[in-house]
Amino acid sequence: MTESNSLYSDVILDHIRNARNFRELGDANRKAQGLNPLCGDSFTVYARIEGDRVAEASLQGECCGVSLASASVMTETITGLTVSEARSLYKQFERMLTDPAGMLEPGDDGQLAVLALIREFPSRVNCALLGWKTLDAALDGHSEVTIG
Repeated sequence: MTESNSLYSDVILDHIRNARNFRELGDANRKAQGLNPLCGDSFTVYARIEGDRVAEASLQGECCGVSLASASVMTETITGLTVSEARSLYKQFERMLTDPAGMLEPGDDGQLAVLALIREFPSRVNCALLGWKTLDAALDGHSEVTIG
């Protein structure tokens, strides 16, 4: 497989090897469990919301590298955003992976854009979206979400 068609870019590999915020967030005021029964991915997303902002986010569980890398990028990207901005970013990310014309808004720091190559592997799209859908459920006050 050529480098341009490889699912595992340097950014994705870095987030798999060194997942950011991979821990329980003890003072989280939002929490949801996500499950993808088709591949067995299962993890919990934690968020601490202060006012209308995501002050901190983390994840913990067992999942494939694509799920882990995507959720790791997510926890870094949404920290400091308003809840509305985090939801908007999730919708943009979902559109980027599922719509051939889907693109991120200008100003993306590049990590989310690198994850765009996952759309070339349709069987892995739900893996990449699981963390984001779980975060969305947590922000809505739901405790569980199943994808796939």
